[in-house]
Amino acid sequence: MAKERLDKVLGNFGLGSRSDVKKEIHQGLVKVNGVVIKDPGFKVTLTDEVIYYDETLARKDFYYFMMNKAPDCITATEDPREKTVMDYLKERHQNMSLFPVGRLDKETEGLLLFTTDGTLAHYYTSPKHFVEKEYYAEISDSVTNEDILNFEKGIVLDDGYKTLPAKLAIPDPTNPTIVTVWLKEGKYRQIRRMFQSLGKEVTYLKRMKMGNLELDPSLALGSYRELSEAEVALLKEKTPVIQ
Repeated sequence: MAKERLDKVLGNFGLGSRSDVKKEIHQGLVKVNGVVIKDPGFKVTLTDEVIYYDETLARKDFYYFMMNKAPDCITATEDPREKTVMDYLKERHQNMSLFPVGRLDKETEGLLLFTTDGTLAHYYTSPKHFVEKEYYAEISDSVTNEDILNFEKGIVLDDGYKTLPAKLAIPDPTNPTIVTVWLKEGKYRQIRRMFQSLGKEVTYLKRMKMGNLELDPSLALGSYRELSEAEVALLKEKTPVIQ
């Protein structure tokens, strides 16, 4: 089983910079398996019990969080001018090297995944895997059966790119301005641009699902939480390269 330095473990858990946690280790504030350890270079495994102050750390190989993204921030780890999704994370989680998986444009709400797992993130963002995402959308004009057929054939965007076939449905025929969209690619502002090519405007857009993972309906805008073990299993269900 892999071993890591104690100061690195605490740093990766978001408990402070490497220099900060070294000081706390030297001060005797950390225990491993019930024993005070004052050596920052002491090696630990995932099976070792690490107690920081009085908190037993629930350590894992990788961490996974979901956010209900608010429509006032961009999907980036940092930006000199714009508020980013990282600004919604607590300082401790900002320090954990979490990063967002894929992008939602500034105005779009909904499911955004954060992780420290680069392999899984690559799977969900790589075009060759075609991971399906589901969206709820409100449109300026009534959506027609012809629009549904156009989505199925692929739509030529303003830059000349023809999208992959996508699915479009009208859940309630009495309200044809509210639709569900399923995509297997993620070009810049793609759903908005697809409807623009049809002469319509997306007035509201929210991502509801990525692969098998659904947005928790109880999460308020801008809120986030760690995924349950069952949700992590759902994330990896269609990712055979991840063990």
